[in-house]
Amino acid sequence: MSRIAIIGGHGKVALLLAPILVGRGDEVTSIVRDPEHVQDVEATGAKAVVADVESLDERGLAEILAGHNAVVWSAGAGGGNPERTRAVDRDAAIRSMKAAATASVPRYVMVSYLGARPDHGVPESNPFFHYAEAKAAADEHLRNTALDWTILGPSALTLDPGTGRIALADHSDSRGVSREDVAAVAAAALREPRTVRQFVGFTQGETPIEEALASL
Repeated sequence: MSRIAIIGGHGKVALLLAPILVGRGDEVTSIVRDPEHVQDVEATGAKAVVADVESLDERGLAEILAGHNAVVWSAGAGGGNPERTRAVDRDAAIRSMKAAATASVPRYVMVSYLGARPDHGVPESNPFFHYAEAKAAADEHLRNTALDWTILGPSALTLDPGTGRIALADHSDSRGVSREDVAAVAAAALREPRTVRQFVGFTQGETPIEEALASL
């Protein structure tokens, strides 16, 4: 059994991930900002902790993460506001990495996106630019930590039912992938040593998830 903390526990992927982890015997703490989300989170079998990671400092985050084996970052500002995007998707994410190290949590899985990279190519006039910049900065910081990190890069997210099958991909691939399968990939990555210190880009595909990750 592992103790896993999910930051952004009320997100669509996180709400799908928690029951997978609980179902296989892991103990899950889902961190949410809004007390009204506690009931939804606890319905997954996870323990809900109310905390605003946007304003919580490194020490406060470390206190929540202490005693866990792994952290999954699945939070996001949701776009629209550049300042809040930087505050959550970049600054809070980086604080959570530092907090994980402070709390001696070795494993860190970042839910990013397929095109995330410093040379993302998104023009500054595009509303997505600020998110692309924030994710690039957070992912780059994670790569330079001593954590056992994995960065997941799913392609465009869909609401289609999961298939349990993916294709490893690079940023040129335009196929989508279901949120159910993103959650399944995150769960599998937590247990697959070959994903450590890897950017795992993927789309919907034909290869079973565990097989695809084992091929890295």
